[in-house]
Amino acid sequence: MISLAEPNLNGNERKYLNECIDTTFVSSVGPFVSKFEGLVSEISGAPYCTAVSSGTAGLHMALKACGVEKDEMVCIPSFTFIATANAVSHCGAETWLIDIDEESWTMDPKLLDYELENKTMRIDGKTFHKESGKRIAAIMPVYTLGMPAHMDEIRYIGEKYGLAVIADAAAAIGAKYKGKDIGLLADATVFSFNGNKTATCGGGGAIISGRSEIVAKAKHLSTTARCGKEYIHDMIGYNYRMTNVQAAIGCAQLERVQEFLEKKKYIGRYYYEKMKDINNISFFPKVSWADSANWFSGIILGERYDIREICDKLINKGIEGRLFWKPVHLQVPYERAERSEMSVTEGIWNKILTLPSSTGITDEELQYVVNVLRDILIGNI
Repeated sequence: MISLAEPNLNGNERKYLNECIDTTFVSSVGPFVSKFEGLVSEISGAPYCTAVSSGTAGLHMALKACGVEKDEMVCIPSFTFIATANAVSHCGAETWLIDIDEESWTMDPKLLDYELENKTMRIDGKTFHKESGKRIAAIMPVYTLGMPAHMDEIRYIGEKYGLAVIADAAAAIGAKYKGKDIGLLADATVFSFNGNKTATCGGGGAIISGRSEIVAKAKHLSTTARCGKEYIHDMIGYNYRMTNVQAAIGCAQLERVQEFLEKKKYIGRYYYEKMKDINNISFFPKVSWADSANWFSGIILGERYDIREICDKLINKGIEGRLFWKPVHLQVPYERAERSEMSVTEGIWNKILTLPSSTGITDEELQYVVNVLRDILIGNI
């Protein structure tokens, strides 16, 4: 089976894991955690970083550190993995779901501004939802497939309405926005290092920021809010610490992140060049103002195709192809959430076919994927 995304573990992973075993530093204390945080800061251009156990934990802690509380609201795109919404719910807050734009598949800033303008009121410098009376606490755009959102516009909207901006950059390690690193685009930015990400720790996440107090609070909360070496805790905290074992794998991965990013770009170009002549399909977004991390590559199917049937045919030929995220507003836990209209999201989500995008995939395997998919699309299979 040619898998959708497999980790590429041909670097120093084994060496660093043996160091963890030899030194007995396998838990949340150890030198690789600090080294990993330093590498994430260096790659992202943010001076402050704290590592956590998962991307979801990172989002939860970033939201809390930026002041999101129970019974408040956070604006997020509906077109995202459900973990984005769940992190809001873990704070006791509610989601306000916003559609994406067609150009980038990221939160539509014009629509966001329209929703806030027409459905909120300002009282003493704070923004409240008219119908429910709940305070709007933050905006959390998602860097879809590693594509940075319209951050200049979103930050302006955040300032206009007095809202924190937290970026869900789960798959965006190494992405660029207007030629610059993405670490300072939001009040806090969160990466995931799950097993299917471009660089992985097996599981893990990281919170970065240009503001030391945000990262310090996130770190405190994620380490059981413990004060010093004694068992004294000043807040209700969480055990969201990254282990030295996870960080060891992550360090080995981040040493090769530029190589991985180049391979991800190559995969996207390969699929485009080999299939651009096929009618009734299109390709994943590219924009002039940002360089995506190209987490996944694939195609968008026209109306004539049955995506589930195509996935089944690919599996029968030893190729994993998969539908992408089902939008949050169509998920049972969030079907009653506040939302904008969803014309773009509803028009594309069930037409997106992700294709094998592992950084270790060979040209022979890529050509096989293309040959099989071409035969399926033109009706030979």
